[in-house]
Amino acid sequence: MFAIVGVINYLAVVFLNAFTDLGHKIIIQNTVFKIYDGSTQIILTAVVNALMLLPFILMFSPAGFLADKFAKNIVMKYSSLFAVAITLIITYSYYNGWFFTAFAMTFLLALQSAIYGPAKYGYIKELVGVKFITAGNGAVQATTTAAILLGIIFYTVLFEALLGDEFKTKEDILRHIAPLGWLLVLGSVIEFILASKLPNKMIEASKREFRFKRYLKGAYLRKNIIMIRRKKEIFDAIIALSLFWAISQVVLAIFGEYAKSKLGVTNAIVVQGIMTLSVIGIIIGSILAANFSKYYINTGLSAISAIGVTVILFLIPSTGSIPFLSVEFILFGLFSGALIVPLNSKIQYLSSNVHLGTIIAGNNFVQTIFMFVFLMITTLFAYFLADAQILFYIMGIVGLYLVFILFKRYSVMACWALFETLFRVRYKFNYEGLQNIPQDRAVMLLGNHVSWIDWFVVQLPIERRINFMIDKDIYNWRLFNWAFKIAQLIPVSKKASKDSFIETSKRLKNGRIIAIFPEGEISRSSDVAKFYRGYEYIDRGQAVIVPFYIDGIFGSLFARHKDGTKRCFLKKRQIRVCFGEPIAQEIKAQELRDRVMKLKRI
Repeated sequence: MFAIVGVINYLAVVFLNAFTDLGHKIIIQNTVFKIYDGSTQIILTAVVNALMLLPFILMFSPAGFLADKFAKNIVMKYSSLFAVAITLIITYSYYNGWFFTAFAMTFLLALQSAIYGPAKYGYIKELVGVKFITAGNGAVQATTTAAILLGIIFYTVLFEALLGDEFKTKEDILRHIAPLGWLLVLGSVIEFILASKLPNKMIEASKREFRFKRYLKGAYLRKNIIMIRRKKEIFDAIIALSLFWAISQVVLAIFGEYAKSKLGVTNAIVVQGIMTLSVIGIIIGSILAANFSKYYINTGLSAISAIGVTVILFLIPSTGSIPFLSVEFILFGLFSGALIVPLNSKIQYLSSNVHLGTIIAGNNFVQTIFMFVFLMITTLFAYFLADAQILFYIMGIVGLYLVFILFKRYSVMACWALFETLFRVRYKFNYEGLQNIPQDRAVMLLGNHVSWIDWFVVQLPIERRINFMIDKDIYNWRLFNWAFKIAQLIPVSKKASKDSFIETSKRLKNGRIIAIFPEGEISRSSDVAKFYRGYEYIDRGQAVIVPFYIDGIFGSLFARHKDGTKRCFLKKRQIRVCFGEPIAQEIKAQELRDRVMKLKRI
């Protein structure tokens, strides 16, 4: 992916945009932290966050229109130029000690981000294509969070170094740290230069027109809301992301007060440092999500990660140790990254290129509404002197609902993601010939049977769910029968196979993927055993046969054949699976076996 022209430049632009926006926000938040206490501190922190969110609500329709009307690299270029002007005003405000002017500039920086956002995320699909869409989102998320991490450390350390102890008012603080404004300007200027060099990936210019009267009357808003609700999976992913970001906003808003009142921490570097550790976790989680989505977008990882986020939310308010809190925030970030990347990728993947900008703007809009509402609720709680610990527990309950909605849609994918997590500890999987499996027609997968985990090995790189044929005696095991039914396995008996063949034929005619192991049992040697003819009696209609060969599991814990070789547990076992070219015509068992054996020698 990184060999694609423009990718490195694009990630640099993403980094600088987040680094600069975060820098000003940190300066304002640290000023609030130094001057105010208790409920006032929570309220002002919530207001700062609200100012960062409000433009995403107001600019939903215009931002989506701009990202779809014009080339996305051009939108990013002029948004960066706008940031240069804003940071110059911010720097002037610092030198004059104009706290509320600088406070208000937070809104303008967010306005620039609201326009910039849909173009930035829409550009991923255009730049790297569908093949690398999850890797692209992982890289963007990792880059953005790395910018946040470095921005928090960089601006907080310089803030403390320039400030010292000689200040009484918020105006004094701004005058002391005023030179930091020039760093914001420098970052914006470099961002503009790099954005000007991004390649134009727009295929065809749009002829749309933006009518301001329709915008004021809310016509665009109604139309765009209908658009993002058109595909239920897109809308469900948007709601899940919105809940997550709302929870995160509240955590960021209340942790400073919690650390100050419950743990006695008054140093801004320590407070920001603990929260910054979550950013390290997000980078790790984003890379993990991209790695787990090597073959398709692994949405099951999002569902599992939601559980992790929720557990951490319940643990934080009962933790009184700085080291333990640090570990919890790293884990919170890791689960966050693994949750965000697949859902963002799914939204982009399912959206048409024509309306991609509008749908991403809609995603930002709904997320912002959620975050804004949650911050207002946080402000009300703080006003009535509610304990920060109570807010953490409330967010934990919201997290439980997030788990529910993700598992409702992705429960099956979550199970597979869990299996993948467990097996990846011991095995490394390599697949060849995946392009031989048709994406839009029925397929009968036929190959050798090596171990008790062949079902997992074959399914791992294929997003469409495979229906495996299984021995009826095993299918009827009481302990696992319920799981076999959910997995839609097809029980078959040597004595009575007619009904099984009829059911298999029916599913093939419905476009499903069926997997059969013609050997009839797990191999007892390293050779491929005789193939039985049962599959020949199945009416497969227009379905094609795709042969496969599994290699590398012999001698493992899950196979019958043991090679007697002592292996290092820390060294991963290499498993290779090769899928052959599809076969449309009828093929006899012996000939099929020969084709499978040839795959062994490739």
